[in-house]
Amino acid sequence: MKKMGNKVVFNTEDNNQVEFYVLEQTKLNGCTYILVTDADGLDEEGTAYILKDTSGDTDEAALFDLVEDEKELQLVAKIFEELLDDVEIET
Repeated sequence: MKKMGNKVVFNTEDNNQVEFYVLEQTKLNGCTYILVTDADGLDEEGTAYILKDTSGDTDEAALFDLVEDEKELQLVAKIFEELLDDVEIET
């Protein structure tokens, strides 16, 4: 992952790069979660994703994976909705 302001560039498993904009970050039970979107403007609608840092306590670059567990996804989405007053996240 390469940070560029509030934009992050992820390297996928097949060596492609995907750019996202970070909307918010939170920690829950020692795990870091980020809410990202592919929309680059406030007026533009985009798809939002909740990613979980799965790299553990290493000094290497962060490793983020999509949150796929439905219960975990709903819990973290609710936290992000509370942090961002005007955002509703559909899971």
